Amino acid sequence: MAWRFPEASVTGIIRNKLLGACGASGGHPVRLSSPFPAACRGAWLNRISGGQAKALLLVLAVLVSAGFWPRTAHPFALAPFSSRNQNPLVQIYGLPVAGGATVAPQGQAEFRATLDHASNYVDRGSSREQLILDGETTRLTLGGRYGFGRKVEIGVEVPYVYHGGGFLDGFLINYHDLFGFPQGGRDDAPRDRLLYRYRRDGVDRLHLASSGGGLGDVAVTAGLQLYDDAARQRAVALRAALKLPTGRSSSLFGSGSTDVALWVAAEEGFALPLGPGGLFGAAGLLVMAGGEVLREQRHDAVGFGSIGAGWKPLDWLALKLQVDAHTPFYRASDFQPLADFSAQLLIGGTLGLSERTSLDIAVSEDLARKTAPDVVFHFSVITRF
Repeated sequence: MAWRFPEASVTGIIRNKLLGACGASGGHPVRLSSPFPAACRGAWLNRISGGQAKALLLVLAVLVSAGFWPRTAHPFALAPFSSRNQNPLVQIYGLPVAGGATVAPQGQAEFRATLDHASNYVDRGSSREQLILDGETTRLTLGGRYGFGRKVEIGVEVPYVYHGGGFLDGFLINYHDLFGFPQGGRDDAPRDRLLYRYRRDGVDRLHLASSGGGLGDVAVTAGLQLYDDAARQRAVALRAALKLPTGRSSSLFGSGSTDVALWVAAEEGFALPLGPGGLFGAAGLLVMAGGEVLREQRHDAVGFGSIGAGWKPLDWLALKLQVDAHTPFYRASDFQPLADFSAQLLIGGTLGLSERTSLDIAVSEDLARKTAPDVVFHFSVITRF
């Protein structure tokens, strides 16, 4: 017998609880297709904002997931999320993840599988330009690093990128309607459409409307330990990455450029009454040579940085916040998604699955409007050998 969840879905339950809390349901369940009462919507809008709602839901999801986990302690070190801007016109370049401030120990290896699923919606137009980014991008990155000596590590990242119409439009439209947040035009666009297009001076400079996936641009990474004081819980590392043009740029799997990134990562731990905490950050420069995506408008160098904090209330559970930012990748445009500074907020946590394996779960929100995807669901499994 197949299970069915019509109106008893999580969204339906939340909806009816909200209606009941403000006295609008009359004690009877309300169908998902029914409009959400304006009076009830206003009452909840006074209590919670869009970013707060997404953050609350994510924290609850992490805690609920943790509730089903075995209580055997599996300690792990606090580390930043392996995140980058998943905007389809940015993820093609060698913008690196921040990485931790400690390199892999000598003779030890780490394997990481990271899945990012992003929903994009931008529709801007002017007398000279038109930009539409409507679709969902999934990026699976398999990577590893190995410690050579006490202070050096070498690694590699191999991404698989898929662009498609996706499945999140309905959920996001209902979510925004539930809390009365602006849709930004998403509700008027074709549902679950893929269209990435940039038109300038009457000429299509970029056009992608066919779903598909393929190998992205492979990167080789390296790290050098500059400072490591375990007693004072402080560390600093110099990191570098070389991205090669292995992905097809016409399908936005890659950029066609060879990119080099150099950055410094630092972290500091400290004691809190209810468990250890930590701060981590990174800052660096990305330089790009060649390329086939909007080449005439692309900057040749981009600055980037990241800052975050974590708290471990339990040995096997951490809660983390992180902000990733970078300077614009493009110029000569009036549109924010191309020519503005970008910043995104990630909120989530880490679960210790075993002595050598942990799982990162996070959701990201664009802080600088439309310069990053509306929402990205981030999952990363790390195993150490």
